[in-house]
Amino acid sequence: MDKKYILTIDQSTSGTKVLLIDNKGRIINKLFKKHTQYYLNDSWVEHDPIEIYNNVIYLLKEIIIANEVCTKDIAGISITNQRETVVVWDKNTGRPVYNAIVWQCRRTSDICQNLSAYKNEIQEKTGLKLDPYFSATKVKWILDNVTGARTKAECGDLLLGNIDSWLVWKLTNRKNHVTDYTNASRTLLLNIRDLKWDDRLLNIFDIPKSMLPKIYPSDEIFGETNIEGYLSDNIKVSGVIGDSQGALFGQRCFEIGMAKSTFGTGNSIMINVGENFIPSQNGIVSTVGYITKNIINYAVEGIVNSSGDTINWIKNELGLFSDFEEFNKAVEEVKNNEGVYFVPAFIGIGVPFWKPNARASIVGISRNTTKKHIMRAAMESIAYQVKDAIDILESESNITVKNLSVDGGVTVNNMYNQFLADLLDCKIDKNKNEELSALGSAYLGGIGLGIWNGIEEIKKLPKDIKNYTSNISEENREKLYIKWTNAMKSVLYMTELNS
Repeated sequence: MDKKYILTIDQSTSGTKVLLIDNKGRIINKLFKKHTQYYLNDSWVEHDPIEIYNNVIYLLKEIIIANEVCTKDIAGISITNQRETVVVWDKNTGRPVYNAIVWQCRRTSDICQNLSAYKNEIQEKTGLKLDPYFSATKVKWILDNVTGARTKAECGDLLLGNIDSWLVWKLTNRKNHVTDYTNASRTLLLNIRDLKWDDRLLNIFDIPKSMLPKIYPSDEIFGETNIEGYLSDNIKVSGVIGDSQGALFGQRCFEIGMAKSTFGTGNSIMINVGENFIPSQNGIVSTVGYITKNIINYAVEGIVNSSGDTINWIKNELGLFSDFEEFNKAVEEVKNNEGVYFVPAFIGIGVPFWKPNARASIVGISRNTTKKHIMRAAMESIAYQVKDAIDILESESNITVKNLSVDGGVTVNNMYNQFLADLLDCKIDKNKNEELSALGSAYLGGIGLGIWNGIEEIKKLPKDIKNYTSNISEENREKLYIKWTNAMKSVLYMTELNS
């Protein structure tokens, strides 16, 4: 193929990146633009889908201009996106009927409680928990609370989708209402066993089937776009995948037992379990790892609600540091947390407890505690939550994680990576490329667009890895973790006391 580049859209919780990736898998350039976070109260979070789309268009144009790329050199566009964040829009006007409700949002806790009689059936069919985290309860809330929305939906005038569906529909000039299997598997509406939208689930959530997008493998051609007339010819859209699964593919976790942890606003710990679906239980979720035209791979996943968001909170709300260079220096200056533990349950606790009403706590503070100890405890809390997730994932999958591939967020800090290796007692593989979700999307798009013939070619592309192994004794490891579990117990106790 004579095409040289893939334009990759990485639409995340905090903002949007557009990357220019060449046919050797190298990132030539990337641009980023934040979007507004709407925190309506202590547990409601929204984004403006129009703002997100406008940012995407702006960045696509800017990166083409900055790199003087011709249309003939662009093979296509790939998309990776924040999962579970859902948009409902009017297919006639092209306008959302409400803001996108973000994966972090807890407003649908009451809906989950009211549907609790169906929780086992929902988990059996979807591999997911009945929890506000996932998309379907958010759609139900919109239909039940936005004036006229349910009537329009029942007349076939409304469409729904995660951010991927919204972007593709807009980019293709309203022609293609589609999604991929990874995003579909996060909605609570896909039967994960037969990989089809499930009528029974639609009835439980009272969502009309006409609202749903068509589902395709990630390396399918999802449509064509000229970026609202900016390009002289249409280019194809291929390589659509949820961001965490994109990182699984970008980390090249192609074999059973390979695991990765992606650190962003939250954190997803995922193990490839191959083509055989493993039922979810004890706080983990089962999901589609990735699906191409030739391969079906399932995964088990542990979800941590607050990862990078914890660091942002102590920066923006407590004002403990002004920039991340200061943060990295501070956590290295204190050799340990001096007994301070931070449980960042700002929007509840995910795996393995799934307590949406839990709230954050800092325990073990003494008169000698400084802001540096709190910063260190915040950083360490991310690793402890990964440990919680890994333990239950290993138990449920009967797989021992010997290597964990990490990317994003706090993994730019060498001390954090070493602490994680010490705590998990496994080898940590830190990919020096920070854009693994985007690379996974580009790899899949490249396969779909004919740049690469398949996974075997992807394996041969160059990569740069730094390794970390444990430097502490088993006794010290256990002491650290016992103190964390005690801190977590105090939060769980207060949750029960206040429920």
